[in-house]
Amino acid sequence: MKITLIQDVIAWSDKQANFNRINKQLEALQGKTDLVVLPEMFSTGFCTDRLDLAEEGNGETLQALSSWSKKFGFALTGSFIARENDLYYNRSFFVFPDGKIQTADKRHLFRHGGEHQYFSAGKRHLLVNYQDWKICVLVCYDVRFPVWSRNVDNRYDLLIYPANFPSKRIRDWDILLQARAIENQAYVCGLNRIGTDGLGIDYNGHSVLVDFKGRPLLTFPENTSDIKTAEISLEPLQIYRQHFPVWMDADRFEIIE
Repeated sequence: MKITLIQDVIAWSDKQANFNRINKQLEALQGKTDLVVLPEMFSTGFCTDRLDLAEEGNGETLQALSSWSKKFGFALTGSFIARENDLYYNRSFFVFPDGKIQTADKRHLFRHGGEHQYFSAGKRHLLVNYQDWKICVLVCYDVRFPVWSRNVDNRYDLLIYPANFPSKRIRDWDILLQARAIENQAYVCGLNRIGTDGLGIDYNGHSVLVDFKGRPLLTFPENTSDIKTAEISLEPLQIYRQHFPVWMDADRFEIIE
């Protein structure tokens, strides 16, 4: 499977500007990839207190994603701001090339940035099957919580974290992504933004795709807007799990609300 990472700036609270930029980027990828990863809150930036930007049901963001996916012929994943039953969520999505959409909500809300004051926590994982791959999509701060990220009985082969991870803590991001790959015996993709947001917070990227041993397969220069694609294979992962079956001895956890 070919997976593409788009590391770029995000226009603060400006959906149309972000839609216009991303449409051009995706158009150039037609016929060249199978899955494109976008950052956390790709259409707005990390505007946690801008609840007016939230969308109910099949709003303009999901409509745009579905249209792009069908038009260009590849899947899309990332997150956006959603509203449901008067509650607000940082909602991850996986959009299939036929326009079908699966979603789930960010579990761990970024207390240090006040996200918990406005948003509600998710209670389930986003797990999808796509091109024979089992894929799990979590969001940014979730990377710090290994129990929530745990790959029980190899339920996923690829773990994806769309993010807005600030540059002042980027060393944590680098290490955590490798750790999640090694402990879960899975490929891990972390897609982070660059630039400065509307709150003056700086982001320097460090988007990466690592293999099941934590070895980098795809990296980005710091503070660089770029689009990169890599091809990953299930066979070496399956062989590794068979010959070194750490997953069979893993602890099982029950999350109590």
